[in-house]
Amino acid sequence: MKSFTLIETIVTVAIFTLVMGAVSGSILMLYRTHGYEWEQSLAVEQARRGIETMVKEIREARSGDDGSYPIEKSEDKEFVFYSDIDKDGKTERVRYFLGEIISGTFSQNCVVYAPGGSCNVNFSDFFQGTLKSAQVKVSVEGDLGSSNEYVEIFADGIKLDTLCQTSCTDCAGTWQGTDIFDVFSQAEDDNITFLADASSRVDSNCSWEEPNHKMKASFELIISQEVQGTEFKKGIIKPVGTPPVYPLEQEEITILTSYVRNVPPIFEYLDQNGNKIEDYPTRLKDTKVMKVHLVVNVDPNRAPTELELESYVQLRNLKEE
Repeated sequence: MKSFTLIETIVTVAIFTLVMGAVSGSILMLYRTHGYEWEQSLAVEQARRGIETMVKEIREARSGDDGSYPIEKSEDKEFVFYSDIDKDGKTERVRYFLGEIISGTFSQNCVVYAPGGSCNVNFSDFFQGTLKSAQVKVSVEGDLGSSNEYVEIFADGIKLDTLCQTSCTDCAGTWQGTDIFDVFSQAEDDNITFLADASSRVDSNCSWEEPNHKMKASFELIISQEVQGTEFKKGIIKPVGTPPVYPLEQEEITILTSYVRNVPPIFEYLDQNGNKIEDYPTRLKDTKVMKVHLVVNVDPNRAPTELELESYVQLRNLKEE
């Protein structure tokens, strides 16, 4: 029997290795391609079901239980309306939107060296999207051991409260009097100034971190905002109380699909003649038909190309008689 030489064996092993490498690479590529296509098909199916549900709910838009007009907001990528989506006789506030909630904290301190003096800090350019909430956490330290030694806190000239009229000590070497205030209305213009104003009896020298200071204040601005992302979401608020109201903090948000890539509007608004309405105030009162358009792609850097889903819906309760 003829046997293989060493060279023939090496060549055979090398060829076998190359062939197996090519086969393995092909299998891996096929797996990745089919895996991506499967993920893409799931994303498209999620979006399709979301549009079907959305169209049904929008078609039945009606006045809110608090008397609100059927359409509350009609932006390119956010639509807020009222509809009895669960058929319980009560009208929910429904919001469809493209975006995600992000939070951030911005910190600044200020120091007072003169007896009974004041200091301030300013926060600006913190917006990336739509403001959802804004709070400030304020703490102070200094000559604050008596009831007539205190600090008044202001936001854009509006007094928030007085800190350290009780329960603070002189030159404690740590933050005291900590309190948290809602400053949503002051922060809406993307600019807010805080002032800490010490009473006239705040005059002894303290040495913690800032030598010979009378008082210092710490401000932590805590912002929550909604920015455009790839998650298409739905928010629902049920009416509560008598008379009924729709508390924004009770909105329940779910994700319909995570792969929406819209550059064009998701929502377009048409009048009774089918003409597109561009002006925002006019959209609220003249919209009779809506176009819903979603662009879906799991990974825009890979084929297949983006898939587009589109539907039209007539708002029955807003039809012209």
